[in-house]
Amino acid sequence: MDDNNPDLETFRKQWQEEVSARSTPKEEVYNNAKAYSSHEKPERSKAKSALPPSYVLNEEAEGVDGISAQAYHDLEDKDDTRRLGVEGSKYPQSRQNLEPQSALEHYEKAIEREDQGNLGDSLNLYRKAYRLDAGVDRIYKNKHFPPSSNKIKPTDSNPSNAPVTVPNPAHHSLDGPFALTTNNLVSSFSNTTVPPAAPAIEGTLPPPCPIAKIPSELLIEILLKTAIADVASFARLSIVCKRFAYLVATEDRIWERICRGHNYGFAAMHYIWKTSIAGNPLPTTLLDASDLPLDDAFDVSTLSLDPCTSFNNVRLPRSPILFLSDVYPSYRQMLRTRPRLRFNGCYISTVNYHRPGASNTSTNSTYTCPVHIVTYYRYLRFFRDGTCLSLLTTTEPADVVHHLTKENLQAHHNKESMLPSAIMRHALKGRWRLSGSLVHQHDGEKEGDVHIETEGVDAKYMYNMQLSLRSAGRVCGTRNNKLVWKGFWSYNRLTDDWATFTLRNDRAFFWSRVKSYAMG
Repeated sequence: MDDNNPDLETFRKQWQEEVSARSTPKEEVYNNAKAYSSHEKPERSKAKSALPPSYVLNEEAEGVDGISAQAYHDLEDKDDTRRLGVEGSKYPQSRQNLEPQSALEHYEKAIEREDQGNLGDSLNLYRKAYRLDAGVDRIYKNKHFPPSSNKIKPTDSNPSNAPVTVPNPAHHSLDGPFALTTNNLVSSFSNTTVPPAAPAIEGTLPPPCPIAKIPSELLIEILLKTAIADVASFARLSIVCKRFAYLVATEDRIWERICRGHNYGFAAMHYIWKTSIAGNPLPTTLLDASDLPLDDAFDVSTLSLDPCTSFNNVRLPRSPILFLSDVYPSYRQMLRTRPRLRFNGCYISTVNYHRPGASNTSTNSTYTCPVHIVTYYRYLRFFRDGTCLSLLTTTEPADVVHHLTKENLQAHHNKESMLPSAIMRHALKGRWRLSGSLVHQHDGEKEGDVHIETEGVDAKYMYNMQLSLRSAGRVCGTRNNKLVWKGFWSYNRLTDDWATFTLRNDRAFFWSRVKSYAMG
């Protein structure tokens, strides 16, 4: 190879200048390149004179091989900030060497140390940050994660090429001004029909649906018969289809019939004593409920009641006269919220308490003193004729509720037996009534209280209990399924004295359905 090759010499000089330029200032590189350009290429400088002045200045500024004429004295610092200070770290080296001053800087430094795995330093920095500012975490969140960055841009739910029938979900937002209330939603079902069942095989005809062709009058009559037989099944029909949901929610005539009926309604509620404690009917001059009108047009003022007349001699219907009011705007709401007792189950109160046992006199250690956990149950079952049963026992409900009947009480009352139903030998007969009706409105009684009178452990005693009907569980769940204690007294017939039982350990009664009771 010829060492006098001019192209090779030119390349060598250019390479040497580039190597030396890394250790010399940028100005020298530019001057050498400019000198090299004017020495090696005279023809090019001659051609530049023929070009416009602006073009010549721009081309001279570019230098040789695109080297810019501008000097970047801070290039070293910029490159240094682009490097990773620690392997695998996302924080620059220059930031790591700076000492934090503010609470936010301490917090950011602590997060940096935590990412590196240095938990000791991270914990110390966190402490310093919170000492400087207790709300430094919110400042950090607002700086690095502003609320605007979390907002999701709304998408066009109805594109321009979408058909007209596509609904706009924005109009049905639950938080927007167009959200439907429950009443409006039910009202929107008024024109719906009973839909037929889907075909068993796709592409075939659906099975016939005869109930969809029944007129509304007949359909309401069918629903009425269902409600009288089982109101729970009638209420569950609302989940079948929109048509049934509309009828169940708005057909108040059905709910009125339930309210005035004896199966689930208030015709079975007693607001005066109907029987004696032993269960014998009391002589009464009350009219039968069928002798008085049961529509809303009936006015209570038509009953000629003298304020001085004793209410024991007033002729009133057996079942309370039901009127709609602001408290009960509909019969459906009345059946749901008005206090009433249930006959298809019993009320159970579970009582637990601790009692210290006998201490050991030989040792003074408290660790050897036994503790007794006492558990007992109270049972109450109400009957439609105004009688009730009360039982206090330590036997669990599974072994008691099926035997809590009048027949077992009559067969085992105060008798020893080995039968499972012998638990009823300790049961007490009694009677019950509700408060809050027209009869007791002048006595200051509030609606929702239950008064119970039962036998005592001895013939000379009588027990009197007062409880209040409440609701347990969810707000939208079952109502009137709880009995809360308000008082418990004992009456001595011989001495005409009243004694009060303390209710320190007693708990509320909760209703439990028993299938063997049927309708009660």
